[in-house]
Amino acid sequence: MEVITTADASVGSAPEVAVTSQPRLSFNEKLAAYVDLTKPRITLLVALSALAGFALGSPSSIDWIQFLHTAIGVGLLSSGISALNQYWERDLDALMRRTKLRPLPSGKLTAGYALVFGVAVSLIAEAYLAWFINPLSALVGFIALASYLFLYTPLKTRTHWCTFIGAIPGALPALLGWTAARNEIGIEALVLFGIMFLWQFPHFHAIAAMCREDYARAGIRMLPVIEPDGKSTARQIVGYTIALVPVSLLPTFLHFSGWIYLAGAALLGAWFLHASIIAARQLTNEQSRRLLKVSVLYLPLLLGLMTLNR
Repeated sequence: MEVITTADASVGSAPEVAVTSQPRLSFNEKLAAYVDLTKPRITLLVALSALAGFALGSPSSIDWIQFLHTAIGVGLLSSGISALNQYWERDLDALMRRTKLRPLPSGKLTAGYALVFGVAVSLIAEAYLAWFINPLSALVGFIALASYLFLYTPLKTRTHWCTFIGAIPGALPALLGWTAARNEIGIEALVLFGIMFLWQFPHFHAIAAMCREDYARAGIRMLPVIEPDGKSTARQIVGYTIALVPVSLLPTFLHFSGWIYLAGAALLGAWFLHASIIAARQLTNEQSRRLLKVSVLYLPLLLGLMTLNR
């Protein structure tokens, strides 16, 4: 199957891709393509952050039925958003080595089927959240969907502020988990949102620094792509990590996690900050990869400790 790009990939342009042939897939291969459309690894991480929010928001013992409903609802919502994102960015994905084998640019699925699938799963997810959990959680889910698809996604080829905008829907799953347990948004939920929001900057700047060439080829204007010297990226990596450390300590002082968590969060924060400073000094692929690994370990360790010591 041959993919031909027919427009230039300068920053800000939306290249067109023509798929000249479509492979004939078996049922299992087509099913696997639809699973790939949901970005299962990202969906798993989104669901885990929401479940951590649910556990932390539970006033006493965890309601395991609602816990399961939250996992299903958030999993469906993330799957629908991922499918619609891949539909929207199918031409850009075809230009990048890391994404050119996704179901749409590879021709495993057609754009029309992906669109119908994404819309259907998203609508089912919203109905599920409203019916089995509560309308507030469905509203938070809708804000996540709308801000990711209609703000963050189109802004990726227009401005480096897309990372700031994208951090909002990225931080909402933990808040959604809290509202699923409490049916309200309090200061504790906002602290969870703040932790998730701030964590994303060093994490995604590390990814963008590693994928500069790929992103530039597709016209994606992440900060590490558009600035030649990397100084602003370095400042943001360190600055947002510095802001994250004190915010990550607040759960103890707001009494929804304990003193063991406080000690662990301080150590994890020092580790993350050290990795951020090292990467910021010389934002090479190697240093960016090390920072990415630390960020991927930091968040589940922090949320896990917060939950176990609640």
